[in-house]
Amino acid sequence: MFDAVIVGAGPAGMAAALTLGRVHRTVLLLDTGQGRNAAAGHVHNFLTRDGTPPARLRELGRAELAAYPSVQARHGEHGTVTGVHALDDGGFHVELSPGETARARRLLLATGLADELPGPRGVRALWGRSAFHCPYCHGYECTGKHVAVIGADQARVRLALQLSRFAAGVVLCTGDAALDPAWRARLDAHGVSVRCEPLARLEGTDGRLEQVVFESGPPLAAEAVFVVNVPRQHSDLAARLGCACFADGCVEVDEFGRTSVPGVYAAGDMARRATVPMPTAAVIAAAAGGTVAGSVIDQDLLCADFDLPNPFTREWG
Repeated sequence: MFDAVIVGAGPAGMAAALTLGRVHRTVLLLDTGQGRNAAAGHVHNFLTRDGTPPARLRELGRAELAAYPSVQARHGEHGTVTGVHALDDGGFHVELSPGETARARRLLLATGLADELPGPRGVRALWGRSAFHCPYCHGYECTGKHVAVIGADQARVRLALQLSRFAAGVVLCTGDAALDPAWRARLDAHGVSVRCEPLARLEGTDGRLEQVVFESGPPLAAEAVFVVNVPRQHSDLAARLGCACFADGCVEVDEFGRTSVPGVYAAGDMARRATVPMPTAAVIAAAAGGTVAGSVIDQDLLCADFDLPNPFTREWG
């Protein structure tokens, strides 16, 4: 019986394990090794670790956790969860591959999101290297470069204007979508060009974008492109447990990382509060969420063990 089983050993899961390990909670940390940012060259906007490769950040986290004897970690096939069932005593029965089981008093889901890339053709080969979605993760690296932004809605216009502050040039590529004339006028006023031809593909070498090719008209030379990504849950465990989710698929949590299912917590980009309009992609935010969830799990168990009032308890919703 573990105090907590944490599914997912990215920044959120490892931060929660560290928090719990430091108060001698027994933790089983499970990781398949399939991080969302694995394709990226570096992690950014993480104080003291800015520019660290994602794999190196995980190595550093594992090394730190190894100092805490109450934290056990399993990786790869042995870190795969095949099923979770709630028990009558409020705990959880966790089924692991290959054919092992564990019991947990509390469960933390930190399995993250995965990105679907609807297009254009060629984006997958550039993803995380010169094709991006988050200006806070990769915008600075576009300083002084020629950048393309794909899309025509208000959010893409906002992104194009944001990048225009420090890029050498920004072109909004609308493809088949119509652009609101008022937004077109605003882009024109701030020196952001617009290409309205349908997109054919992105071309580049060794992960470096070279040009955006359209179905008609000349290609656009560019060094970076911001594309529309469609995030989805990397794991269906939250759905199988019956956790409340938003229309975008994110698991709904309160400010302490608690889901709608008693004893189940969620942290990282897979979860958000109702007051947050979209998933937060920042690695440091995921780590912070894991720290909060870990401390609240400890307080929850402390109150149960010593029959204390729980300052974090409130009715869901």
